[in-house]
Amino acid sequence: MTFEGTVHAYGRDVDTDVIIPARYLNTNDPAELAQHCMEDIDPGFVGRVQPGDIIVAGENFGCGSSREHAPVAIKASGVSCVVAASFARIFYRNAFNTGLPIVVCPQAAREVKAGDRLRVDVVEGKVEDLTTGKTFTADAYPPFMRELVDSGGLLPYVKKRLAEESRG
Repeated sequence: MTFEGTVHAYGRDVDTDVIIPARYLNTNDPAELAQHCMEDIDPGFVGRVQPGDIIVAGENFGCGSSREHAPVAIKASGVSCVVAASFARIFYRNAFNTGLPIVVCPQAAREVKAGDRLRVDVVEGKVEDLTTGKTFTADAYPPFMRELVDSGGLLPYVKKRLAEESRG
């Protein structure tokens, strides 16, 4: 599972209130949430983000409220994955539950710049900055987590497993 895209860089403690502001939580529609993704921290994000782009951030990405809307908005905006020095615990689980690939890589979070091109391999645990030529070691996904992301999140994964069991 490899992702490649342009970096949108943010600092530490990016909370769920700036990922998707509370005033937009009256919908669960991913496309509508995507239209407001990151607008309180980066008003031009929605206009710049392209399918496959990658968010890179410092420590504690996704802190704050435990809303699943945050990873849903990021994924629906076209972001292929998020690389951060660390993730808030609840955001970490919500990301996998909604099928948003996330990667813990503190060194990349410190050194990668906005506008760089990244290639992220979650199976090998490798983040390559194609702009600078640097390669960073990240936490690789265990097989179960890869299966969750490949399935599109927890609910599609469970539905798939139940269907397999009923056939088997």
